[in-house]
Amino acid sequence: WEQELPIAGEGAPTVAEFCVPELAAVLGLSTDAGRAYLGHAVELRYRLPRVFARVVAGDLVAWRARRVAQRTTVLCPAAAGFVDAHVAPVAHKIGPVRLDRLIEEAQTRFDPEETERLRLEAAERRRFDIHATTRLLDGVGGITGVVEVSGVLDLADALDLDTTLQAAAADLGALGGTETLDVRRSMALGHLGRLARGQDTLDLAPSGTDSTTTAPATPATPAMRTMPAARMKDRRLVLHVHLADTAIARLEQTRAMITVAQVQSWCTEPATTVTIQPVIDLNTNPHTSAYEIPDRIRDHVILRDHTCVFPWCTRPARRADLDHRQNWPEGETDARNLAPLCRRHHRTKTHTTWTYDSPEPGVHEWRSPHGYHYRRDPTGTTDLT
Repeated sequence: WEQELPIAGEGAPTVAEFCVPELAAVLGLSTDAGRAYLGHAVELRYRLPRVFARVVAGDLVAWRARRVAQRTTVLCPAAAGFVDAHVAPVAHKIGPVRLDRLIEEAQTRFDPEETERLRLEAAERRRFDIHATTRLLDGVGGITGVVEVSGVLDLADALDLDTTLQAAAADLGALGGTETLDVRRSMALGHLGRLARGQDTLDLAPSGTDSTTTAPATPATPAMRTMPAARMKDRRLVLHVHLADTAIARLEQTRAMITVAQVQSWCTEPATTVTIQPVIDLNTNPHTSAYEIPDRIRDHVILRDHTCVFPWCTRPARRADLDHRQNWPEGETDARNLAPLCRRHHRTKTHTTWTYDSPEPGVHEWRSPHGYHYRRDPTGTTDLT
């Protein structure tokens, strides 16, 4: 069942799949972070020997070497050797822009076919991300009610979007908006989401102004004004209500704290459908005699644990498997015998000697194959070794 795991570039040795979770746990890292850490070490040792020699000699800090290794794993051995030879003498001071240009030169020079393949592959990786689960900047995320977004777009599309946001931000300013240009650009992008929820025109009037105010001489870009009706849909808001003496709520998708006033404002916006889920008492132990897990028990476990319960993992429970801690039918299908494990850690628990006990609801005590002990509870992971 255990597979060979390639963690560095071509020509570097592979590692045993299940050694990574244990090493990561010992280092206090998630499995993904531990895999990257180990991959950088293997890349340096076997494909960047000159840079690695400087690290061993103590005259190059490890984080600078890891930054080079992170970028060279996609290169063929000849290209990696080219980068190693050119970077090693200046690795202590080379900046990211110069490093990227050197990587591109090596890729084009030694592997033009791969360069073209990567160009086509990059086009398939276009995306637009809402960083709802990560606090990226001070004052962004959590209780502030704002998040950061990022994306990878076709260059022409990106320039068109920039032009559209710039024009819409200018219109907001002409209508009396006193916000900074950055804020008005953000507001213009936010209007696109409102269009998708059912508005057939874009109201650019700033909050507190009359939306019938005469439009400025330069109208907003047509693409910002309308959206096909087929793409319009309501915002769906699902509330799990927990009784508490507080004016604070928590978003399941982000685990971030927000104010009840913010939830109230979302609920009262037009084209919003609100669903109130039945009250779940997390102190009970719902069960069934079957192996299949009904939704009422699944929701109970997800709301109790929130994430994968493997040490240091933070993947959302809503997208994880539910693991029978004691195999069914010896172990019942009930809340106390179930815990969310992401697919990778479910596989690790199934095919290795990782084990865990649950002395109380929401608390999981793990033992690794080499005898390390970890406690996972709502506050995070604690090393008990």
